[in-house]
Amino acid sequence: MATTAEERFRIPLPGLTALLDFLAASHARAVAFLLFVCLVNYLPGFFNIPPVDRDEARFVQATKQMIETSDYVDIRFQEEVRYEKPVGIYWLQAAAVRTAEAMGASDPRTTIWLYRLPSLIGAIGAVLLTYWTALAFGTRRTAYLSALMLACSLLLGVEARLAKTDAMLLLTMVAALGALARAYLEPSDVQKHSRKWLLPGIFWTALAGGVLLKGPLILMVVGLALAVLVVRDRSARWFLRLRPVIGAVWLLLLVLPWFIAILRRTGASFFVESIGKDLLGKLVGAQESHGAPPGYYLVAFWATFWPAAPLAAVAAPRVWQEHREPATQFLLAWLVPAWLVLELVPTKLPHYVLPLYPVVAILIARTMAQDGLSRNRHLVRANFLWPALTVILPIAAVMAVIVLRRQLGLLAWPFSAAAMIFGFLAWRFYETDGPERSLLRAAVAAVMLSIAIPGALVPLLRPLFPSAMLANYVHPDCERPLYASVGYNEPSLVFLFGTSTRLTDGSGAADFLLEGGCRYAFIEARHERAFVQRAEAIGLRYAPGPRIEVINHSVGHVLTIAVYRSERAS
Repeated sequence: MATTAEERFRIPLPGLTALLDFLAASHARAVAFLLFVCLVNYLPGFFNIPPVDRDEARFVQATKQMIETSDYVDIRFQEEVRYEKPVGIYWLQAAAVRTAEAMGASDPRTTIWLYRLPSLIGAIGAVLLTYWTALAFGTRRTAYLSALMLACSLLLGVEARLAKTDAMLLLTMVAALGALARAYLEPSDVQKHSRKWLLPGIFWTALAGGVLLKGPLILMVVGLALAVLVVRDRSARWFLRLRPVIGAVWLLLLVLPWFIAILRRTGASFFVESIGKDLLGKLVGAQESHGAPPGYYLVAFWATFWPAAPLAAVAAPRVWQEHREPATQFLLAWLVPAWLVLELVPTKLPHYVLPLYPVVAILIARTMAQDGLSRNRHLVRANFLWPALTVILPIAAVMAVIVLRRQLGLLAWPFSAAAMIFGFLAWRFYETDGPERSLLRAAVAAVMLSIAIPGALVPLLRPLFPSAMLANYVHPDCERPLYASVGYNEPSLVFLFGTSTRLTDGSGAADFLLEGGCRYAFIEARHERAFVQRAEAIGLRYAPGPRIEVINHSVGHVLTIAVYRSERAS
């Protein structure tokens, strides 16, 4: 009998089935597979994407100043205090850089990927902890499918490459809620004696870590879930398994030393900035133009949780049918209250809901294990997200490279083509092959996109990283050059050129060069006239350098930046 084109595409399916069965055979295999997926998914671009403005660059510069001053209590960006978040992520980044210094690394303090290591570890740890948490709700197969969905999600892939708090915060969230789930679901006589202290230790330590990373956010998410469960069950006896009195004391022992130290150092300034301006400011209004109406996260979900997002729509009806079942009750208590609160808060950024994505993955995987997705296959047939994003994202990235660099980015093409093929197959054969195999195909598409876009294309988009371009153009022939910048004042510039970088105006740049020594000024074209006029007025002798065309993506402006240097630097 002749083999049709569709049947030829389906020939590898026994291999997919064998892979699923192989991974379900042991925890070690499942964990090794998840670790492999994470590394292949997160490492492309991790080392060679320059510092990203503005959040990442602010975090890493504040960490660098901690290392320079050996002051690990106060948090500053140049002379400006940074009290929006606690100290946790800065300590982790500083530990990574200090370790590299001890090992003899070259110029580790401006090596951006060292600062990203805590985020990479946090993302991988969150995936593995999702596997551990999901084991409380189903089989090993359910657990690694849940973790696979999170590992391949677009949002976590972004956060794993940025030196910020969110990936590591996710790790603490999943650890805390995984321990809470076991305390809620497992009868006390099932728990082994050793675990009577293991789960409380995980829970309260994770809470402390989350507080040190991002303040009360973890307490809100965990507290809302706990409150819903207690009200629904009309009992909190199960929570006693987590030793709340001793655990609360342990949490305070972990978090209070730094809070007391910063209180002594700054008085009430930290709490005014962190709670008064940052936290309460987000609750009452949109900060930094990041406002959006309720429903924003629901709309963004279909892209940020891709490739598993289409399965969430299919799983939702079955989840609702079982909402009275204890395991589902716990998962919905984790998901729904926190999601509603975040939708109502005026300030919105895509990563705010990241701590809720593991529970979405677990709900999908449980429904998949119960064959709850097969009845709704027609819904996925109508959902073009699987193939659509694999076409839109690489084409958009290639076009950006062509426009900005006059290059084709050929290295990304085979991976982009593979992503398109696997995305199409995941959608096309969902009805005949089922959700598990489609999810695996979509996961392959996600990994291919990760190699193609952040791995091969984003590093080519150099005009989007003006500070890195300036660093490539400026090669001082002196030991301690000094820098000033006019019209371009992004944090990445301070990180790459030094804490002493002066952010000034045109007249100030001329005065800066007049001070003599090895000095450079970066002057945006709109400020050159003021610079030249002041230079003539004070008799400054200067040497013009290169001019570069860049895009400040933080504000969406095209800039021309000229490099000037004091004549004595030549």
